[in-house]
Amino acid sequence: MSGRRRPMVRLSDLIPDAARALGLEDELRLSRAIATFEAIVAERVPAAAGACRVVRLEGFTLDVEADAPIVAQELRLRGPELLAAFGAAPGGVGARDLRIRVRGTGGRV
Repeated sequence: MSGRRRPMVRLSDLIPDAARALGLEDELRLSRAIATFEAIVAERVPAAAGACRVVRLEGFTLDVEADAPIVAQELRLRGPELLAAFGAAPGGVGARDLRIRVRGTGGRV
């Protein structure tokens, strides 16, 4: 064994290539979007933290499910602010539309 070592590489730098090689790019993108949205909601709309979740990321549309109509309404009112923060965040993907539905009802609020 030689005394030469490879330079250290951050694990987070390796994950995108590994996900691509395994065909998991979409899952990784969704996972990052979920974590990013959760952090933004916790910071900007703390009352809704834990009461909503990203269920799908389709093109430039972020589909969010809320546990109650009041949560959905608050997210809808704060939609432009949330989208701007989401688009500016490293895990955000430049979503331009926020679709919100109340869990269990199938309807949008």
